[in-house]
Amino acid sequence: MDELTTVRAWDAGRPGPSEEARTAARARLEAAMARESEGAAPGAGRLSRRIVLRTAFAGLTAAAAGAVVVALDDEGDRAPRLEAVSAAEVLRRAADRSRAAGSDLPVPRDDQYFYTRTYVTQVPVKGGPTRTWNDESWMSVDGSKPSLRQEHGKVHHDPPLGKHEVRWPPTVYSKLQKMPTDPDELLAMFRGNAGAPADDVMAFFEGCMLLMGPRVMPPGLQAGTFEALSKLPHIKLDYHDADVAGREAVGVSHPKASFTFLFDRRTYDYLGLRTEGSSPKKINGEWKQVDHYYETRTLKDIQVVDRIGQHG
Repeated sequence: MDELTTVRAWDAGRPGPSEEARTAARARLEAAMARESEGAAPGAGRLSRRIVLRTAFAGLTAAAAGAVVVALDDEGDRAPRLEAVSAAEVLRRAADRSRAAGSDLPVPRDDQYFYTRTYVTQVPVKGGPTRTWNDESWMSVDGSKPSLRQEHGKVHHDPPLGKHEVRWPPTVYSKLQKMPTDPDELLAMFRGNAGAPADDVMAFFEGCMLLMGPRVMPPGLQAGTFEALSKLPHIKLDYHDADVAGREAVGVSHPKASFTFLFDRRTYDYLGLRTEGSSPKKINGEWKQVDHYYETRTLKDIQVVDRIGQHG
């Protein structure tokens, strides 16, 4: 059986790709052909059959599996290999990566602080200058001391947490330690223990919020969160993405949520979150949301320190 017969027989019996998917695959094929022609020597002739088949197969895979993650093999940037994965698989691989990476931070004492430095960008949806911030925060480990937190460059002095104060997601390390790391238990918690499909969007939102703030995850909690969210239906993959440092990334989102997880394409390291936001403005006596933007947050540094102002 030759290669073309293999491609035609692949996934036979399933509905074919949509016209939108065909158009996208055709565009990728033409782009690959153009790149190959630019790099070929004069008189080298047409694009090789191997390259054409590889690109065509990528288009079919994207239509059937949801997306294609592009990685690079040992031959360098000019030798891409295409690997079909789903959004759920990316989250599971991110969970495996999180467990393997572990943490080199010591278990914090209650009287210490978590120092974090987060790089934030805001890109206006309708165009305009990009705004950036390097936000630093010192969060009390047990919440018994005042904390200092930056949001978009503005300094906030947070008072100690009250004895009966409930904050979600928790920032106190001991409360995070009490959270389950089992994916099914976490998913039930994110859904509010109702488990109804209507709560899937809320579950995705809760998982994003847990990983968004300036906090340290106890062992297994980040990985468990990724695995819990991988069980949700309708999550999708955005493979033309980049984090705020310009690294190529793959995004995982929910069509009804405004958050997107960003992961490194090669290692599946968690890079940060992108959100869709807007600013309130009073127009004709009514408050409306205007100036829509995309905001990306990437954690650049995290340390356990003894006092506010210390950087580790």
